This record gives sequence, structure tokens and C-alpha cells, in this order.
Amino acid sequence: MNFHDLLAACGVDPQSAQGNPDLGGVATLEAAKVGDLAFLEHPKFLSQLQQTQASAVLIPDQPFPVAIAAERELAYYATPQPRLLFAKAMALFHPPQRLPRGVHPTAVVAADVTLGEGTAIAAYVVLGQGVVLGADVQIHSHVVVGDGVTIGDRAIVYANSTIHARSILGQDCVIHSGAVIGSEGFGFVPTATGQWQKMPQIGRTILEDGVEVGCNSTIDRGALGDTRIGRGTKIDNLVHIAHGCTTGPDCLMAGQVGLSGGVHLGRNVVLAGQVGIANHLTLGDRVQVGAKSGVMDDLPAGQFFGIPALPAKEFFKAFALFKRLPELYKMIKGSSHS
Repeated sequence: MNFHDLLAACGVDPQSAQGNPDLGGVATLEAAKVGDLAFLEHPKFLSQLQQTQASAVLIPDQPFPVAIAAERELAYYATPQPRLLFAKAMALFHPPQRLPRGVHPTAVVAADVTLGEGTAIAAYVVLGQGVVLGADVQIHSHVVVGDGVTIGDRAIVYANSTIHARSILGQDCVIHSGAVIGSEGFGFVPTATGQWQKMPQIGRTILEDGVEVGCNSTIDRGALGDTRIGRGTKIDNLVHIAHGCTTGPDCLMAGQVGLSGGVHLGRNVVLAGQVGIANHLTLGDRVQVGAKSGVMDDLPAGQFFGIPALPAKEFFKAFALFKRLPELYKMIKGSSHS
């Protein structure tokens, strides 16, 4: 497709674009060749823009990138968010794999399962009693869907995932390979003799519309109430969300994040890799927690780092002092001997 048609398909007005070459794919600025679309996100890569062989580029709406693209006679579109627009363009050139419609003969499907129009069920899938699948749902090979599960329109569940009984997945959810939704929570009560009494986990797991769950992540069902993941939340690989947690919409959790039981996240919370959050804490809207941090208290909006997690400014002040500890120690030791 040509550059203008591509921009229009991405939801932007192509009239302000410069040039209209035919495009056949996407690539980085360094690897791009004639016929490719590339993008520049940061000024530190301006040298790549000066050398790229791409036929068209998406660039920041800033003087230097625009001047370079114009001087090189590159087709370009200037936007405040070139990476976002590039992501939309990538989806047009590389749409998700789609299974053929229908039920593979090796699938095991209970008699009372409801299959929406256009649903695709791959080889060796198991669908339990009372399962309800919406329209255009894609269930890949070796997925097990427990009794009473509901999965909304256009959801995709990739190979070897398990959706436990009574879980609810909204429209446009994506569950990547090996993920486990609605597993039994880690509930044990200590006895007087030091043993552990198992506490049944009778709640559900609910994923609202547009939730994406990465490979080998686990989301436990609630002990009494429900575990609920808010609309549009994106969860990376190897994340564990314990029983009874709730999140607001559009949260983001990177790899190896761990939420203890009963944690509540507000909207647009961002947790970097290996963040751990203690039991029954609340993080307010737009909290951002840096990698490897340990959260041990409720947090208001803001940025936090460290173990225990501190406001970002306090953390970096303390870290600056920490790096000087050997020097400060020598000063103190020297003054004590004088």
C-alpha cells in the first residue's frame, strides 16, 4: 500500500505527509531498505535518520528531524508519538495469526458448550461443561478451559494455557502460551501445632476487556471475593498475581512482578521488572515503581524506587550518599584519630 493509504488506515490525516511512496514492510532505521517504513523516536538516533535507506519515516514533530528528512527528500510524517503510529502500521503489515474456523476433530468439547460465530478451536483443546465462547474467539492447541468459563468476543488463548473453572475473560483479551488464569490461591492458615490448614479458594478470576497476559504468568482466583484485572491492563511474562487482587484500567506489569494477596492497584499503575508488593496494600492512580523495588506500604501517585520503596527524589539522594560511604567513612575515621 502507499504511504497515504497506510496513514489513513492508522487513523491519521495523510494530507500533512510529505511524499507518497509504495510500502511493503517495516524495519528499523538501520536495517530499512527501499520499500520499508521506519521510525525515529529519539534525537540521539538522528545519525541513523541521516543514513537510512527507508522509503518513508515517521519522525518527531521537531525541527531537526523534519529538516533532515526534507533535505534527504525522504517521505515523512511528523507526529508527537512516532512509535505509537509505527506500532499501528506494524499491525497492518503483520496481523496476528488466525486459526481456521471450526472445531478440530481432536478437540474435546462438552455437549453444552456455546460457540460464537467464527470461533476457532485447534487440536487437542479441552472445553469443559457450560463454557461460553463469544464470536471470533481463537483457542490454540492444548488449551484447557474449565467448567463454566466465559470468554468474550475476539479473545485469543495461545497454546498450553489453562483457564480454570468459572473464570471470565472479556472481549479482546489475549492469553499467551503457558499462562494460568483462575488457579487456586495460596491460602493456608496456621494451626496451634505449627501445621497449615488449607483454606478453600472459592472466588473467581475476572479479566476485563482488552487485558493481555504474558507467557507463564499466573493469576489466582479469589479466596472469597474475586480477583479482577482492569480493562486494558497489560501483564508481561512470569508475573504472579495472588488471590483477591484488583487493578484499575490500563495498568502495566513487567516481567517477574509479584502481587501478594489482596493488593489493589489504581488506574495506569506501572510496575517495572521484579517489583514485589506486600499483602493488602493499595497503590494509587498513576503510581510508577522502579525495577527490583519492594513495596511495603500504601503509595500515593508518584514515582518510587528501592527496598523499601521510597519516593524517587528521596531514593536518588540516599543512593548518592550510599555511593560515597567509603569516602565518608575515611573522613569520619580520620577525624576520630586526630
